[in-house]
Amino acid sequence: MRNLKLTLAYDGTDFCGWQIQPDARTVQGELERALAATTGEAIRTVASGRTDAGVHALGQVVSFRTGVDWPIESFRRALATHLPEDMAVVAAEDAPPDFHAIRSAKRKRYRYLIHDGRIADVHRRRFAWHCRERLDERLMRMGAEALVGTHDFASFQTTGAPRESTVRTIYEVSIQRGSGEDWLGPIERLVSIEVEADGFLYNMMRSIAGTLAHVGRGKYAPAWVGEVLAARDRTQAGPTAPACGLFLVSVTY
Repeated sequence: MRNLKLTLAYDGTDFCGWQIQPDARTVQGELERALAATTGEAIRTVASGRTDAGVHALGQVVSFRTGVDWPIESFRRALATHLPEDMAVVAAEDAPPDFHAIRSAKRKRYRYLIHDGRIADVHRRRFAWHCRERLDERLMRMGAEALVGTHDFASFQTTGAPRESTVRTIYEVSIQRGSGEDWLGPIERLVSIEVEADGFLYNMMRSIAGTLAHVGRGKYAPAWVGEVLAARDRTQAGPTAPACGLFLVSVTY
């Protein structure tokens, strides 16, 4: 049996998350149906992370075993013909026998998009959180400095997927505002928050986005983020930002 690694992109809007659920459309369910149609095998896949309903991916990594011996590019093309239009195989490759999409992961990178402006952007509503107030990205960067490093991120974890430890290491937080326009309109109304860490707690990225948005609105000073972190209390942080703005960008192995 060969061990394969896929990199997937998907629009999470119409999925009930990654994990298979009874009577629900999920990314894993669609992928495994496509794999069965491609190979004739009943294949169970493992993803680097179980994205929630409405969350998108640019670089979700999946591993599985199969007995097919086709050239890898032929396999990728064949699989692509069985996938729905809101999913795509970005890359396919043979992986070492011990490769595992979860256990082998070293870092993950997420992006959160916020559209700030008085009028909602109907063309970006599936991919960005609309905030009516103009955000000050400079203040958000100042607040985010407290998050870099190894900390207990209990204040940024919501209930639903308890972990043995709430300690994680954030290697980088990048906050940028776009400039110019694309074919949909002004990019300068889009604020991007990117975080790279050794792992994420349940809703950690969305909680960080909601907290930094409070700072960007001027509701709290940047130093408040450090106070929230030290409190280790979810009630002290900002809201959990909507799923629509969240993207799994990449996984490092």
